[in-house]
Amino acid sequence: MDNLTGRHALITGGNRGIGAAIAGALAAAGATVSIVGRDEASLKAQVDLGRARAWRVADVTDQGSFAAAAQALAQTSGPIDILVNNAGGAFSAPFAKTSADDFRRMMDLNFMGVVHGVQAVLPGMVARRSGRIVNIASTAALKGYAYVSAYVAAKHAVLGLTRSLALETARSGVTVNCVCPGFTDTDLIADSVELIIQKTGRVATEVRAELARANPQGRLIQPDEVAAAVTWLCGPGAGSVTGVALPVAGGEI
Repeated sequence: MDNLTGRHALITGGNRGIGAAIAGALAAAGATVSIVGRDEASLKAQVDLGRARAWRVADVTDQGSFAAAAQALAQTSGPIDILVNNAGGAFSAPFAKTSADDFRRMMDLNFMGVVHGVQAVLPGMVARRSGRIVNIASTAALKGYAYVSAYVAAKHAVLGLTRSLALETARSGVTVNCVCPGFTDTDLIADSVELIIQKTGRVATEVRAELARANPQGRLIQPDEVAAAVTWLCGPGAGSVTGVALPVAGGEI
């Protein structure tokens, strides 16, 4: 039900963490995988590992940069059948210390990056009457978290866009969905742990345990678990699933 042979998948932020896991899973399901990101060395590393066939350096916050990369990858590997908008990042501060520029930065990276991705590939998908778009949101698209108001606002925007696009494309053969992971064991969490340690003086094991307690299963989500959900949504068996926010969060949502 998740055979993706002959499908060309483009993953933003596919050079590490959840994005790299998704690239590997889609490749294992038979897709031709292309990845974009901002770091050339880590992009090449994913190709060397067999998780992707092609890569381009691109910044999703720059519409022209991303559009050019998507066009080049389509020319070499065929039309893009699957888009996974995974690139993103978090910023932590009390609301009173979060500036307007901080909000703009989070919106540019986490929301406008998705907009740019969809604008680059959706017209072609609609014309071919076939396509899958999966936006990696977060449980922060479904609930609030203290001290990350800009990030939460941006992820809520991603979910709203997903639901609107799902309705607009419902008769086109294109599906648009969100996957919403809880705290996932990636470099992003490692960076967050380090920041908390610097601010509070607590030890790493204590901080990681606190993050894990948000999950009723008492653990961090693994990137491969997120990748499995994405792979299913990209497959033929999920043709009637659109406009969904799928939590991968151990029961947190």
